[in-house]
Formats: sequence, C-alpha cells, structure tokens
Amino acid sequence: MRIGVIGNSIKESLPDAINALLTLGPKYNLEFFIHNDLFQPLKKKIGEDLSQTQFLPSEELVEKSDVIVAFGGDGTILSAARMVGRSAVPILGINLGKLGFLAEVSLEELEPFIQDVIAGEHVIEERMMIKTTIERDNSELYSMNDVVIDNSTSSRLIHISVYVNGDYLVSYSGDGIIIATPTGSTAYSLAAGGPIVVPTTSVFVIQPISPHSLSARTVIIPDTSIIRIVVEHLSNEARVTADGQTEKIFTPPLDIYVRKAEYTVKLIKRKDRSYYDVLRAKLLWGSDIRLVKGKTDEHH
Repeated sequence: MRIGVIGNSIKESLPDAINALLTLGPKYNLEFFIHNDLFQPLKKKIGEDLSQTQFLPSEELVEKSDVIVAFGGDGTILSAARMVGRSAVPILGINLGKLGFLAEVSLEELEPFIQDVIAGEHVIEERMMIKTTIERDNSELYSMNDVVIDNSTSSRLIHISVYVNGDYLVSYSGDGIIIATPTGSTAYSLAAGGPIVVPTTSVFVIQPISPHSLSARTVIIPDTSIIRIVVEHLSNEARVTADGQTEKIFTPPLDIYVRKAEYTVKLIKRKDRSYYDVLRAKLLWGSDIRLVKGKTDEHH
C-alpha cells in the first residue's frame, strides 16, 4: 500500500507521530510519500537520515498515493480534502489536536487501525463538498465544512439577501452568514447556534451570524439547491472564507453562488465507531461535567 503523509507542522508531536508511522513500513509492506513542506520539521526533530524518504509536492503526492494519512486536527483534514480534490483518494485522519470530529483516530490507535485498513476492516464515508462561485471575478472556492460571508472588519454590520433556486428567502443585517454542509454543522455553524446534522444527510444549513433581528433563524434546505447570496452596497468590504482557511475580499455589491460540488471526499473511518459515538465522546454527552473537570484539575 502506498501512503501519502501530510501534517500540521505546528504540532510538536508531529515528527514523532510520523516516525511511528514510518516504522510500520517494513512490517506491513508500506511505501510512504511525505509532503515536501514537512522536510525541514522532520529533519530538525528526528535528526535521522531522510535520504530514503520521498518528499513530494501536493499534486504528485496525491497522484502516487492509495491513501492520504493526515496528522493533526480537523483543520488538517479540511486542507487534505481540498488537496485531494477530485482524485477520490481516501483520507485517514490521525488526531494530534483536541476536538477531532474528522480526525477521530488517536495516535495510540495508529497501528491497529492501519492493520484494519490493510485488511479492509474499515468504512469509507463520502462527504459533500461546497463549491462557491464569486461572480465578480468568476473565481471558485471549495470547502468541506462551510463557506462564510462576513465583513472583513468586525466592527461593522454586513447587509445580506439570500435566494434559494431563484426564490427570495430573506434579508438581514448582522455579522454574516454561514452555509454549512452536514460535516460542517459541528464547526462554526454550531458555535453560531446552528443544529447538528448527521453527515449522511443531503442538506445545506443556512446559518446567520449574530443577525440584528429576532426573527432570523437557521434554515435547512436540500443540497440540490443553488443558494445566491447578495451582499448589498451599504456594506463595507465583504470577506468570503472557505473552511476558515482560504479567503477573498471584495467591495460590495457582490453576488455569490453556493452549490454542491461535482465530487465528494472520502474519509476512512473505524468500523466499530459510529458518528453518534463520536458525538457523545467529543461533546461529553451523558457525562458528569463535574467529574470531567475534577480529572482535568488533577493534571494541573
């Protein structure tokens, strides 16, 4: 099996984590390709001869890999999703962060999970991607969690009108708007008061951000819809951000179209862990917060 490796170089544990994966190569007949952005961090921390390790740019890494292993948090998975694009190469997330809705496998589970993947004892989940088209320059942004339209300066309101399949839905002023996929429903949308949506659900979540109106509410629509967002000329600069990582700034008025992308991203998941298991674990559902806090305090 050929494995492409990417990771968040800010994580101090990344070199040791990647080294742990590389040591599995001879045992399981694995071939590795590592993203070239990680050469310096690995060379500095591991201090071993890396001449036998292949470091490749994104496009070549994806082309040569059967699986992409992403070390980090959910942000690393989101970056991997855009990097993989239409290639259909599945992503396996190893969590080096804190929350980890997407990168749910811990470093301690790395070897047994690799064994499961080799044996086919895993699940491939297909996740919807968002395609955002900005009419001003006909540019396109792709995202797995969400696209956010807000003011580039936080001190001013942004004035927005929303249309669904050509039909007028609502206008309001506020801090902005989030269009989220089911995958992204546990991210920024959740923090803004949106619902949790099971990833296999075929919908978009339209979530206003701090609207200056008591009647503005979340709307859930089919993912076959085309959403048009008009930023009115009364607004200052408008910022369009994909997955919190890629952004473009324009002067209104501005027309933005959001629709389901032509492709999905494949995530490798454990067979013995459901989405509901992950929700309970990450959100501490059914847990006594006092006991959790007590355990945390013991470590300080």
